[in-house]
Amino acid sequence: MSEEESTRPWGRYEILQESYLHKVKCIYVKPGTRLSYQRHQKRREHWFIVSGVATVVIDGQTFTKLPGETVTVQVGQLHRIGNSGTEELVFVEIQTGTYFGEDDIERIEDDYAR
Repeated sequence: MSEEESTRPWGRYEILQESYLHKVKCIYVKPGTRLSYQRHQKRREHWFIVSGVATVVIDGQTFTKLPGETVTVQVGQLHRIGNSGTEELVFVEIQTGTYFGEDDIERIEDDYAR
């Protein structure tokens, strides 16, 4: 597995493009799993749902997103995405800001005790 690909308990992601201005990932979430409830101090994220059914939480509000729909997460907003469907959830995440490292993740709640 290359540095551009990473496996996680909820699925995996691939880095499609990266520069000092942005990072683009394709994220694959297994049915019945979700990412941690988290926030970032140095980046915002824009998600484009490609396939599957996404359950999204932004600052405590929950809603469903379907293929073709988008979500914008501002710097400092609490957020989470999960797969509430029976097929793999695929979405593209575009990060913009000043820093894109994985250490800019502040986990508030995590199903995998990370």
